[in-house]
Amino acid sequence: MKYIHHTHRETKDLEKVFIESMTDSLKEKNQIDNSLYGKYDYVKRGLRDANGAGVVVGLTKVGDVHGYRINEKHEKLPDEGRLYYRGINVAEIVENCLKNNRFGYEETSYLLLFGELPTEKQLDTYKQILGANRRLPDGFARDMILTMPSRNIMNKLSRTVLALYSYDPDPDNTEAGNVLRQSINLIAQFPSIIAYAYQAQQFSFHNESLYLHQPDPGMSTAETILRLLRPTGEYTELEARLLDISLIIHAEHGGGNNSTFTTHLISSTGTDTYAAISAAVGSLKGPKHGGANMAVPNMITDLKRHVADITDHGQVEDYLVKVLQGEVNDKSGIIYGLGHAVYTLSDPRTTLLKRMAQKLAEEQGKMDDFLLYDFIERRGPELFHEIKGTDKPMPANVDLYSAFVYSALNIPYEMATPIFATARISGWCAHRIEELAAHGKIMRPAYKSVQPPRSYTPMEERE
Repeated sequence: MKYIHHTHRETKDLEKVFIESMTDSLKEKNQIDNSLYGKYDYVKRGLRDANGAGVVVGLTKVGDVHGYRINEKHEKLPDEGRLYYRGINVAEIVENCLKNNRFGYEETSYLLLFGELPTEKQLDTYKQILGANRRLPDGFARDMILTMPSRNIMNKLSRTVLALYSYDPDPDNTEAGNVLRQSINLIAQFPSIIAYAYQAQQFSFHNESLYLHQPDPGMSTAETILRLLRPTGEYTELEARLLDISLIIHAEHGGGNNSTFTTHLISSTGTDTYAAISAAVGSLKGPKHGGANMAVPNMITDLKRHVADITDHGQVEDYLVKVLQGEVNDKSGIIYGLGHAVYTLSDPRTTLLKRMAQKLAEEQGKMDDFLLYDFIERRGPELFHEIKGTDKPMPANVDLYSAFVYSALNIPYEMATPIFATARISGWCAHRIEELAAHGKIMRPAYKSVQPPRSYTPMEERE
């Protein structure tokens, strides 16, 4: 049989018609009857048990998330949320940094990687090494970022991480010391990558001016992000401190979140660091994971289009009711920034971030906006229960006040998830090191096939 030659245009038209004709069939052939999950109750859909809790698939010393209690009947009971890094409550880390008026993300990163709090000398050495590695390899920013911009910064970040493999003299070596070297380099370079990717995006797709600053090796991670993002490179002390707190509370969230589990999963194959971290970035991009932090600012933008006076809580409440009824915003029926998969009564990260956010609001004269978020936090759960008719706990999650913080810091919305990745890279690397050192067994989950066996039909008998 000979293939008929078509022009490129004809082929593209044929492709369009073919895909449109096959789409409905594609959906039908891939549907799974939800009742089968009840029949095969040993199948943990979404890696969750009947209570919605994550199926325990491993052991870790890196981080722990406490959001509820399980009683003797295996019932999930609401509880105040707590987050631990290497056994230390993250609230203690933040409180100590605020008390001593110092940046804490680098100390947090050290703790996650090495399992212990650093001495002053160890921390100084670690910060010096991070600072020395902030700059990307010669020509890398030009060749890999500026000349190949992306409309989505997370995709650019993922591709850039993969490209760094080619600049590593020993990229496939998975011995502890080599992986540690790679990890520290990536932690140091993420601020530069995301900032240059943003500048390239704005220049290429939005006709904005291109502002490129070299990183200052003496600056903290938070200061570096603000310096590289802003045209003038200027920022206030409070702005940098607040971003630093945000980085600390996003640095780690246990081994079960999707991107960290991805890191464990990919690392268990024995692949290189760049492949594992690039995969984690791809996971975090997803709108059901890290990309969810874009949903809150989008909702607030829509709210301000519908509400004439954001200080009139009656108008705001009317809008929230319409959100829950699926009439406004994206019509999903969801008030974004409320509720969490693990936390029930409270998200400890929200509590820590909110206090600093209020200080920034007072300094910048943005208390009306801050009080809008505060009202959503207080009234939103009540409206949810009234309209949805459930008693599901709906505490404000960290995305709610992160949206306010990024807005107040004049950080573009499209940078929210990349900054999340810049914080979480320390946790990912800590979990990768743990996976390689402690486990050594490839992860191989199983799926139950529900496709009945059938015979092959010869070509001439097909209809």
